[in-house]
Order: sequence, then structure tokens, then C-alpha cells
Amino acid sequence: MEKHQFYMQRALELAIKGRGQVNPNPLVGAVIVKDDVIIGSGYHEKYGGFHAERNALAACTQSAEGATLYVTLEPCCHQGKTPPCTEAIIENKINRVVIGAKDPNPFVSGKGIEILKKHGITVIIGVEEEICQEINNIFFHYIKNKTPYVIMKYAMTVDGKIATYSGKSQWISGESARAAVHQTRSEVAGIMVGVNTILQDDPQLTCRVEGGKNPRRIICDTHLRTPLSSKIVASARKIPTYLATCSRDQKKIKRFEIMGCKILAVSKKGDHLNLQELMKQLGAEEIDSILLEGGGTLNFSALKSGIVNKLQVYLAPKIFGGVAAKTPVEGPGVEMPSEAFQFTDRKITIFGDDICLEYLKR
Repeated sequence: MEKHQFYMQRALELAIKGRGQVNPNPLVGAVIVKDDVIIGSGYHEKYGGFHAERNALAACTQSAEGATLYVTLEPCCHQGKTPPCTEAIIENKINRVVIGAKDPNPFVSGKGIEILKKHGITVIIGVEEEICQEINNIFFHYIKNKTPYVIMKYAMTVDGKIATYSGKSQWISGESARAAVHQTRSEVAGIMVGVNTILQDDPQLTCRVEGGKNPRRIICDTHLRTPLSSKIVASARKIPTYLATCSRDQKKIKRFEIMGCKILAVSKKGDHLNLQELMKQLGAEEIDSILLEGGGTLNFSALKSGIVNKLQVYLAPKIFGGVAAKTPVEGPGVEMPSEAFQFTDRKITIFGDDICLEYLKR
């Protein structure tokens, strides 16, 4: 393996440790190498904390003068919640910087590289670039669009059912698959469902991974039908909870606000709330990613509105049957096969007897 690739892979291993802790910032890892020995390493550990480069420099076992810094994303050059990393690199007399991917943030976007070059530092760009970009799909989308990266997730039987004809759905997938879902909940900023899910299942929408983080909860509730007695409303003071609605009933709204819910007023599009408008509001709340765990109605609306970026399907070796059994995507559907919502870049992961299929929006 080529030397630059080896050290960049070490930096990538560090970067992903920040999943679920740094949103809406990117995942970044860094290692500092001198005389073919790693003398310091670090990663962006939490939002508002020091960036990977500064953590790696702080961990150095000897002077970094003349060393090479490997970092998965272009070093920042602007004052944010922490000082610019380019300053720390220059001050510590780093001789060479090897970068995985450029930062699409307009405050950085090539400027960090130019500053380093102006100070006589050799810069190499694009080592393990594809992987460095992939781990930051969420950040790249959010920084460019100011809207959340939406992962539409559902579990279904091999005959395409998400519930029996009586509406029962627990459990379709096995324990290991369900644990993977909770890990994903810990890594995203928000989880979104429709009001029908609340009415039928009364879920908590929490993360049950030890040491995990609860995502912010978003309920798409056009007519504000969420029960005040529901588990999600009862726990709204502990876990940030948003109700997106077209209702302007101030008495109803006040009751939810007293319980700790935040109301997002959204306009109507057809029979349902405008999901594109909702995404802009959630982006303004610094929600950079959403796990969409809706039912068939919300799933179709999300696909039709174009907000879905990734598809995550857990397929269980079971058959429910039944013409009235629920399917993952309902609504009117499309008329012609050529009108299908299309995805690409297949990834397959096995969890016990279940299979997880992941696709990106084409």
C-alpha cells in the first residue's frame, strides 16, 4: 500500500469516531507523521470542540516541526467556534499537508490550501478522496443546500409488506438489524415520522444504543392530530421535539408549546404539508440529517417532493401476504415504469437473517 494511502486510512478510522457528535460539522481525522512514525493523532470529537488538526497537534509526542500532516478534509482558514486550523499548522512549522478532500464550505473551499501554499507548505490533494467524501455525504449536502440529508428507512418482508393486514409490525427485522437502526438514529441529527405513526404505534423515537445520542424528533402533522398524551409529547422537555403543521389553531398550538414542543408552521401543498419548505426550516435549525421512518403515505410524499437522498431498506425473510397489508410506499404511485423514483450505488450489509440494502438518489 502506498504510504500516503496508509496514513490517510488511519485518519479516516479516526474521523468516523465523531459520528453523531459533531453535526452539523464534518467528520475529520488527522495524523501527524515524522520520520515515518505517527507522533500525533486526533479527530473532531464534538460540535464546538477543537478540530482534528489541533487535537492531533496537542497529542504530539515530539515537535511537529518538519512533519507531515494527513487530514481527511481541507483545513479551515476562518474563525468559527474555534480558531483557524491553518494558523496552528503554520505556527507548528508543519512541512507538508496531505488532504483527502476539499471542503465545499464557501468560507474554506480552496482558501485553506492557498494559505498553506503561500507559507511554503507542500500540499498534496486527493488521497483516498472518494472515501473522504463518502463519510461526509451529509456535511457536503448540508453545506451546499442548507437542508437536511434525508435517509428514508423501512423494514419489510420479502413480499414487500411493512405491516400485516391488521396493522401489526413488531417485529419484522431481527435484533441485530434493529440495533443497526438505533446506531443510525444516534448518528443523525433528526428522526421524522408522520402523525399516523404516532397514532398507531405511540413510539418514543429514541436511540437505545449505550452511549448513543437521541436525535431531534420531527412529526409531520398537517392538521395537528398528535395526542397530547402521546409518549413523544410527554417527553418533549427532555428531547427536542418539532411538530410541523399547517394548522393555525392557536389554542391547540399553545397546548403543545406548554408541553415543550416546538411548532413549525408550514404551508400546504396539495393535501399535505410542503416538505421542501419544511426542509428549509429544519436546515435553519441546524438539523443536517434526518432518518425518515414514516409510513407509506409520508414515504410517497417524500419521494415525490424530491427530499430523499438515500434509501435504507431492511429485508426480512418473512412473508405476511394480504392485499390489505401495508406496503412501504403508498399514495397514488406512478403511472408508468419510466416514472419510477430511481436510485443507484448499491450497498449490501447482512445482519443475521436480514439484509440491509442501501442506495443513493440518482
